[in-house]
Amino acid sequence: MPASTDPIRRPEAPAFVVGFADRDDLAAYHRLRHDAFVDEQGLFENDHDEHDEDPRTRVLVARTPRGDVIGGVRLGPLCSPDIGWWRGSRLVVASTSRLHLGVGPALVRAACDEAAARGVLRFDALVQERHSRLFARLGWQRRADCSLAGMPHARMEWPIDRLARHALAAKSYLGDLLRPLAAVPGGLGSAGFVGDDGAPVPGSDLVAACDAVLPSMVEHDPEWAGWCAVLVNLSDISAMGARAVGLLNALGTPTTDHARRVIRGVADASVAWGVPVLGGHTQIGVAPALSVTALGAAVSPIPASAARAGDALRVTVDTGGGWRPGYPGRQWDSSSRRSAEELRALARLVPDNSPRAAKDISMAGMIGTIGMMCEASGVGAEVDMTAVPRPAAAAVADWLTCFPGYGMITADAPGTGFDTHRTPVDTATCGMATAAPGVRLRWPDGEVTDAVPPAVTHLGAA
Repeated sequence: MPASTDPIRRPEAPAFVVGFADRDDLAAYHRLRHDAFVDEQGLFENDHDEHDEDPRTRVLVARTPRGDVIGGVRLGPLCSPDIGWWRGSRLVVASTSRLHLGVGPALVRAACDEAAARGVLRFDALVQERHSRLFARLGWQRRADCSLAGMPHARMEWPIDRLARHALAAKSYLGDLLRPLAAVPGGLGSAGFVGDDGAPVPGSDLVAACDAVLPSMVEHDPEWAGWCAVLVNLSDISAMGARAVGLLNALGTPTTDHARRVIRGVADASVAWGVPVLGGHTQIGVAPALSVTALGAAVSPIPASAARAGDALRVTVDTGGGWRPGYPGRQWDSSSRRSAEELRALARLVPDNSPRAAKDISMAGMIGTIGMMCEASGVGAEVDMTAVPRPAAAAVADWLTCFPGYGMITADAPGTGFDTHRTPVDTATCGMATAAPGVRLRWPDGEVTDAVPPAVTHLGAA
């Protein structure tokens, strides 16, 4: 093939790139701000404020290929401690770069991306009225009119659906997938217990719960998988107001050595909680798989579906421990550091307090689990973001979506106490059940934002 005689077309260098500001960039950014907001617009005598001194504030700048800063924006949390509410502010573009380059929209998009990466759950900005249409075109939503420095502004929010996406990814397929199991009377649970943490066994005082562990965890972290298989089932039994009486396990592994490691984790948990493994099934030479069934006894099981509009919603959670190695932001490990006495006392909390409704925090996370309780109860919820117990080491979005070692959501009449028996847990009333469906978050300024839609599992009211 003859060589082409066409000249090589080299890609053009971008007119600018957006990145985090270094020390020199910050100085240039502050000069642009002074030029725009002090000299040009006369909004401030000095546009420097407390957010510039907050070490949590992030600054993004737009740089030309020569390194000149032609725009910038800052974003950071509005509360201390950070509860997931951040604000973007001081968006500025150099007067010589305001046409055709798209610097402003690029900075806004970059700020939205950074907020999402930081696990922000509410991201807003006070936008000059003349720029509100630009923000609307970028997908921002107008929430209210306001004034800043005597100039009309709009408070606008970037829609963030992290909590909804997490809950729906974990549970939204259940209703359609499991529908054939409801063909027989009693299928998926008796009336009031459909889709619950456990299922009352007809004609007895037994409650059964069954959970499987992720195959990847069984394969790569077998002892922890065995421990967790017991932990999650005993939590389900406890949420039903029952006292565990026995366990069954079904295990498939590639080798006997691998099986021993899984069984070691199951056995350690069995000893810690004092609940015997009564039997089960084991198969060698197959792909890793583990499920455990727990049996408990309760004369009057506690449903997740009994929450009523006006009930106080309580979170009781063990904030001790830390992220499990290998699962940061997903699994909080408090249980492996607790004594047998502490673990057994935690298992008695819900049975002893007997709330109107209870549900173990599942893989849908804290807010998703509240959504599941509300869906089963035919109610909604508002959660006070300042009242949720949380360890300092966990970012709020991670904490609200993770699987904690021990976590319970309970609903009861306002003012009803919850005796923690001096166990190592934090407990707080963090919201209320509402007649309006879905889960919403209530913020310190009184704003309420949507978090989880009315249907999480699509199993409907129990």
